[in-house]
Amino acid sequence: MAFRSGFVSIIGRPNAGKSTLLNALVGEKLAIVTRKPQTTRNRIQGIINVERKTKRPAGQIVLVDTPGVHKPINSLNRRMMKEVYDALEGCDLLLLIADATARFGAGDKFVLDIVKKGGQPCFLLLNKIDVLDKQRLLTLIAEYKERHEFAEVIPISAMKREGLDALLASVMKALPEGPRYFPKDQITDQPERFLVAELIREQVLLATEQE
Repeated sequence: MAFRSGFVSIIGRPNAGKSTLLNALVGEKLAIVTRKPQTTRNRIQGIINVERKTKRPAGQIVLVDTPGVHKPINSLNRRMMKEVYDALEGCDLLLLIADATARFGAGDKFVLDIVKKGGQPCFLLLNKIDVLDKQRLLTLIAEYKERHEFAEVIPISAMKREGLDALLASVMKALPEGPRYFPKDQITDQPERFLVAELIREQVLLATEQE
């Protein structure tokens, strides 16, 4: 089986679980996580090296975490949204992650419109299924399928790591044959100094939440 590789961008509204998903899939704390919207301000790449198994090729998945999608109202918001749009250019697959406990609203439509304009194959990830009843999940799946033709719809819990093995297997099948973009032992494109600074910022944000 040929080696598969590609860039996979994670897109979604603030607090949908993008950074939690990136950390869970990579297996390391790369992106900080708080309840504060728009915690992620930069694109962060997480690198997953997939070993060859029966009926599954070896490969490398380059995950791109992005800021939460929102309508920009100031210069910081505009810069963050530019990070989102830049992440969509040239990626092989989109992962649209949505909070399954929230009702579909104007913000979700805004994200979905961006996905449609991008034109890439897209997986819909309905997150937080660990706190959702089955009937609500089925209703939400049907609602999203009426709005867009997704390559796959995968219910997950990024925090509980539910559905992530199935997600990785599906991503690998969707990626094209390609080279190894990063060394096998590398897990991110960000320097250690950036990661340390982000961890400090996370602690500051968590402290303000408790005030």
